[in-house]
Amino acid sequence: MDKSLWREHILPFSVLLGVLAAATLVGDYFLHWFKLVWVGRYLGIVGSLLIIGSLYYSLRKRKYVSSGNPTTLLRMHEFSAWLGSLMVLIHAGVHFNAILPWLATVAMGVNVVSGMVGKMLLHRARQHVQGQRNQFQLRGMPKPEMEQALFWDAVTVGAMAQWRKVHIPIFIVFVVLALGHIVSVFLFWGWV
Repeated sequence: MDKSLWREHILPFSVLLGVLAAATLVGDYFLHWFKLVWVGRYLGIVGSLLIIGSLYYSLRKRKYVSSGNPTTLLRMHEFSAWLGSLMVLIHAGVHFNAILPWLATVAMGVNVVSGMVGKMLLHRARQHVQGQRNQFQLRGMPKPEMEQALFWDAVTVGAMAQWRKVHIPIFIVFVVLALGHIVSVFLFWGWV
């Protein structure tokens, strides 16, 4: 029985994304339940710092810095960006006070999803399609039949391969919107 690209790769991705959404809802619920909504303000700060710290991997990857094991830094990037995003999402809660923070939250969400696509799905999906191709070749399947059997998997992999074209520009949009939100907080909430 052939393994499905959906079951092997897309479903685990969807589960991880679902865990992020569920953890956000549970976290926000508990902050409200225990009357600790004020903690959410500070979760936004800590989450933002974790996201900023996760950028060290990108600096290492592009050789702006030379210290650190790239594999370890990638794991740290993924974990701290995911945890930071969770904290920022809990910070955002389900409050609809202003448009700027929500735009920043949406941009961050798209950036998280595109990063997860790049990491979790694309590499595994390419391996899956190549593995299927190898199995079909071992069975002696003619090339036209093999390409027909792999068509939708190949289309999916091709679409996912475009993830960096979304990930980096959306990150820039997120940073600009987040900075706008932070500046507006300092200006209008009297923190300074």
